[in-house]
Order: sequence, then C-alpha cells, then structure tokens
Amino acid sequence: MQKWATYSPDRIAIKEYETSRSLTYLQLNNLGQQLVSWLRKRFRLQSKDRIAILAENSLAHVVLFSAAQKANFTLVPINYRLSTPEIEYLLQDAQPSLLIAEDKYLQALTPYLDSPVSLETWAWKDLEAFCDQHKDQLCQKTFPIQIDEDDPIFILYTSGTTGFPKGALYTHKMLFWNSVNTSISLIINSESRTINCMPFFHTGGWNVLLTPFLHHGGYTCLVKKFEPNLVLRLLAEEKATLFMGVPTMLNMMAAEPSFEEARLSTLHYIIVGGEPMPIPLIEQWHSKGVPIRQGYGMTEVGPNLTSLHQDDAVRKKGSIGRSNFYVETRIAGADGLPVPVNTPGELWLKGPMVTPGYWRKPEATRNAFDGAWFKTGDRVREDEEGYLFVVDRIKNMFISGGENVYPAEIERVLLEHPAVLEVAVIGVPDDKWGEVGRAYLCLKEENGSKSSEILKFCQERLAKFKVPKQLVFLAELPKNDTGKIDRKTLKSRANKFQAP
Repeated sequence: MQKWATYSPDRIAIKEYETSRSLTYLQLNNLGQQLVSWLRKRFRLQSKDRIAILAENSLAHVVLFSAAQKANFTLVPINYRLSTPEIEYLLQDAQPSLLIAEDKYLQALTPYLDSPVSLETWAWKDLEAFCDQHKDQLCQKTFPIQIDEDDPIFILYTSGTTGFPKGALYTHKMLFWNSVNTSISLIINSESRTINCMPFFHTGGWNVLLTPFLHHGGYTCLVKKFEPNLVLRLLAEEKATLFMGVPTMLNMMAAEPSFEEARLSTLHYIIVGGEPMPIPLIEQWHSKGVPIRQGYGMTEVGPNLTSLHQDDAVRKKGSIGRSNFYVETRIAGADGLPVPVNTPGELWLKGPMVTPGYWRKPEATRNAFDGAWFKTGDRVREDEEGYLFVVDRIKNMFISGGENVYPAEIERVLLEHPAVLEVAVIGVPDDKWGEVGRAYLCLKEENGSKSSEILKFCQERLAKFKVPKQLVFLAELPKNDTGKIDRKTLKSRANKFQAP
C-alpha cells in the first residue's frame, strides 16, 4: 500500500457502493498507519495479536488489512450468519485480543462477553467513524516491526470433517505468492477494475481478486452482498475488467431481464470457481461476448491454483484447467505415488502458497500433509494434455453395492438434461445396497419433465450403480454464504425430504 501511496496517491483503491465512500491509495495507507497507533494506544495491541471481525463488507475491512500488514496483527474474519453458539466457539478457539463488530452482533454476544472471557470490544460504527475522521490526515509514522513471511495475516475458518471449523493460517508469504500466481494467470495491473461481492469471512472475498488488486494498484468497488441485477448493472457502470463468481451467481445474473441489454464490453473474462459451470450457461455468457475462465482454489492453499483458458471452456468442459505458474501438483494413489494419466487420485499441492497449518490443531495439520505436499481431499484426474478434472470431494463419495460413487459425475450428467436447473446428489442409507444416490433437483419453470424421463436420461449415460435411486424435486436448493449448494444442509435434513 505504501508504494502505491507514493506512485499513485490519488488513484482510488476501494469504493463502497452503498455509501459512495471511497479511499485513494494515499488515504488507505495513511489510515492504516493511524489505525495502528490507535489500536496500540487504546487496546494495547502488539505484534501477532489477533483481531476478530464480525461485520458485513465495508471499507473498514480494507483499512484493518492495511493496519495488519504494517503492525503484524492477525485478522480473524468470522461468518456473521452463524448462530451465536457457533460464533462463541470460534471466539474461544481464536482467542483474539480484540473483537470489532456491528452492534447487532455485539448485542447477541452480550452473555458471552459478560462472562470472564477478558475480550475487549470496539463497535464497528466507531471504526468507520475513525476512518471518516482521519482519512485526509497525513501520517508519517513508521513501524519498525520484524514480520516473518510465515506470520499469519489471516486466520480463515473452514468447515471441518469433525463437525468443528478449523482455522487455516494464511501468511504474508501466501498473500504475496497468491498475487504473483494470479497476475501471471490473469490480466491484473493498475488499470484493472472489479466488483467484489464475496463476503470477507471467506478467502474469496479477500484473496481471489481484492488483495492481488491492491498489490497491483487496481480498483475495487465493494458491495455488501450479491444481488444479481445490481451486480450486472455495476459491471457495466464501473467498467469492470474482471469479475469472480460461482456458477449459481452467473446463472441468476443470466436470468435477469436486463441481461440481454447489459453492456459488458470492458470485461476481459469472468473467473468461475467453487463448482463446475454447465456448458449451456458458459455458452450463454460467451454469446454476450464475455469469456468464462474456470479455476480451482481452496482456503488452505492459494486460493488461486488452476486456470482454464477461456478458449478451452467448451472443448475441455468440466476441467479446472492447468496449475498456475508457481503451483506444483501431484495426483496421488493410496500409496502416495503418482497415478497414470486419466486415473483418478487425490490432488496434492506444493509451493510457496501453501498454509503452514491450522490454528491450534496440530493433529489436523499433520493429517493434511505428506512432507511438503498438502493433501486437498479432492479426487481428480489429468488427461493427456495436462488438463485437470475434479471427480469429486473424497468425503462426498459414497459406496453402493461395493462400488465407489462420486456425486459430481452424476451431477454433470443431470445438468446436461434440458429440464434441470440445479442438482445435488448425496448418498443415503439403503437396506440392499448399503447406500444409494438421492438427487435433489430444481427444474426450470417452463419444463414439466417427469422422474421417469430424467431417470431414463441417466440410464443412457451412466453405469447402473451410479444412477440415482431417488429423485427429490425442490423449488430451490439450499445455498451457503458463498452461493454454493449446501450439501451439509441436505445431508442433515435428508430424512425430512421424502422421495417420490
């Protein structure tokens, strides 16, 4: 930030759509310096202290990031949509020195904060007032603090297989190398512009585009939450050059009446991750002159790890592309050795963008690594040209009649059916086969397809043991906070959905 404050002091770094407030690189750098002084004086914060955050997207997040880079604080963004007990668990686990939160979240935590937890709090509105008051005041203070490249800038909580979230340590080194990998793969420079509607409790909100943009002097328009018509309009009005979203978001935008008239000529392409994007949806965006670049990422590594060039979006449908520049990959069998071409195995990753581990979880950290290789838990295959395809999450696999079944294979086939809008497949208990597939489907409104027709479609394209034994039709599939289909909710409520 300090370099861009010198090179391009008047260039706008970040704008908040809802309030029209903005910060130049000079203002952002100065605010970061002043905030460090205030946090040290008012809350006695020291290097490596953790600051928990409970707030919707705001300019103040980026000011906190500027301060954390200078003073070696660790930011702990917490999902404000969690229940109060879940938030309390994360606070107990992270052991922050300070919690900065919106009033409505502080009020919900009052009983916890009144207990002997010794956690200081600061109202988010007061942080925002601090930013408004001091943004035009020059600050020449420097902070001679030794920051090791492996010190964490974030602790980012991810879902745990044990049912309890794990805090992935995201370091200064990861921050730098993710930006390098991203800028080599994509077009990112000081002229780049984007809309960021991903939440800041998710690595996508910080590290898919925002932190690489800050590193390269780009411009970000920040939106509190995703609304398809709004984001579609802002892509045009803000002359965005890049945008990141998940397929569900792009599907909702394409369904907007304003989609056909939207002027998106400044977009180089849209980055898609989280899950495979259906070919018809890719073609719909391509018809608008907006190329689609699919990729793969995860909180603990990168997150920007692979990229499929837009020219291959249809030819290599379902692929996550090839690894980015400084990312090493291995597709490992059960023995940890590389498997042959087109043979599924677990994706292992190595490079300077890999987490050192999980916060206060030494066993989970040991289990995640084989030497320097991080084991992703994703089952992939590599074709003859070096393109990677995700078969499924290993933990999503179920066993039917002794055969391993990966829901992603079934879902890809179902999404090719013209009636199917969205689908999720899970394994459910079965007296005869142990487990069978249950497909939850959301159909396009104008289509009146029946179960028998869809099952026949599957039978013509899948092995018998892969064909879902049950179809459940829903008006809408549950989504998590990043817009992806919430499989955990489907599994936990499986007994409530009655198959026909």
